[in-house]
Amino acid sequence: MSWHPQYRSSKFRHVFGKPASKENCYDSVPITRSVHDNHFCAVNPHFIAVVTECAGGGAFLVIPLHQTGKLDPHYPKVCGHRGNVLDVKWNPFDDFEIASCSEDATVKIWSIPKQLLTKNLTACRKELVGHARRVGLVEWHPTAANILFSCGYDYKVMIWNLDTKESVIVSPVRTITCHQDVILSMSFNTNGSLLATTCKDRKIRILDPRAGTVLQVSAGLGAVEQGAVGLGRLLRTAQSRCQHLGQDDLSVPLTEEDLDGSSGVLFPFYDSDTNMLYVVGKGDGNIRYYEVSADKPYLSYLTEYRSYNPQKGMGVMPKRGLDVSSCEIFRFYKLITTKSLIEPVSMIVPRRSESYQEDIYPPTAAAQPSLTAQEWLNGMNRGPVLVSLRPGSELLSPRPLPPERPLFDSVAPASPQPLGQTAKLAAEDGWRPPSLLEEKAPRWAAERRLEEKKSWLTNGFDIFECPPPKTENELLQMFYRQQEEIRRLRELVTQREVQAKQMELEIKNLRMRFEQF
Repeated sequence: MSWHPQYRSSKFRHVFGKPASKENCYDSVPITRSVHDNHFCAVNPHFIAVVTECAGGGAFLVIPLHQTGKLDPHYPKVCGHRGNVLDVKWNPFDDFEIASCSEDATVKIWSIPKQLLTKNLTACRKELVGHARRVGLVEWHPTAANILFSCGYDYKVMIWNLDTKESVIVSPVRTITCHQDVILSMSFNTNGSLLATTCKDRKIRILDPRAGTVLQVSAGLGAVEQGAVGLGRLLRTAQSRCQHLGQDDLSVPLTEEDLDGSSGVLFPFYDSDTNMLYVVGKGDGNIRYYEVSADKPYLSYLTEYRSYNPQKGMGVMPKRGLDVSSCEIFRFYKLITTKSLIEPVSMIVPRRSESYQEDIYPPTAAAQPSLTAQEWLNGMNRGPVLVSLRPGSELLSPRPLPPERPLFDSVAPASPQPLGQTAKLAAEDGWRPPSLLEEKAPRWAAERRLEEKKSWLTNGFDIFECPPPKTENELLQMFYRQQEEIRRLRELVTQREVQAKQMELEIKNLRMRFEQF
């Protein structure tokens, strides 16, 4: 019998990792030397937050994403904790809000100013006090606004509702007390109706977070475990193995993968858009990635990114912050303690075409919640609001917005209002009759201004507030946009010159008529 190799057809088979150049890294960053097993880093399209060393308490840095290069040794910190900071997480629906937890047994919510920090930020927006021992993990709910989860060394999971006016919250809406040891990780399914936790007692649990009940418990895999949840599948890793389990039965794994040379903790990162699993080892420089499928063999090894620089922790950029022009499907931020360096690593699908690749960018979660905090607490479940990553696209499944009062009606009212009532409305809220508005600014002019304003937006961001281009393709796109803007401004200048000449002629004619009289 002849042997035939089994080839898999996959668009992600040739994905490769591309580290950023030296000038695009973050240098001289005092990364924490804590031995706590955590990521120590959180990223969003505006900022990168990293836990740092600080004397007399805990602190973390918030660095603008475009501010690469060497960091000022006196760069301001966010320092309001009395103990070491153990975890930081950005609010998925607000890029200027971040949660941190610490050894001082508190969780703090911070509002980051849109301008650069000029001094240390010590005043938090909210403080959550409920744990009896240090808090090691915080996680935001993936679809509900203002819902935060925290895990402490008191073996408790606490659910907090931040949609209150209180600055200090002392009682969570739910406390889950089913664990017998320290909780090492927690992850949600797609709509946030289920929570999976891994524990130091070598067990993994699937919980109903609102009821606080345990739905399933698995047998142990190793002394140290981490978990990731997505699309009805459960992925867990130990020091040398990776298992793929079905959500309905945790007793027997669907498949198991042995990882050679893994001596430290393994952190899994699951991308539900591409069904890819990235396994990052703490203390080594490698990133292994697999493709997850619903059929056998369930977990298919692709390849790995190798580096000689060991990572202390890892941050991940949300999908809406990726560079789609270079076919980037994932981006890591490696914390390299030995060099005091944060190195971005992009996972790229090699494509020759520079146009938008629809097949590798399915609709992804937007920065908008699909539920309020109270709706989720009342038992509602809803998937995330989706958005296309195509430049200039809008939300695919937006929530209905409250009706806004129009500036003026396109249809004239049936009965005209008295002059006194019209003047009263104008005095109260600046309303003017349609005829006056149309005389000063025709409808076509307003529509043109609206179209011009839309053309300035690219992938949801103002082109004048974007960071400098980092690739040749970005540079060309920025150049073409600037040329178009220059042409538009020249047309406006020409129109203004024509209007000025017309005004001069009218003034001259009025003077001549006045002299005749």
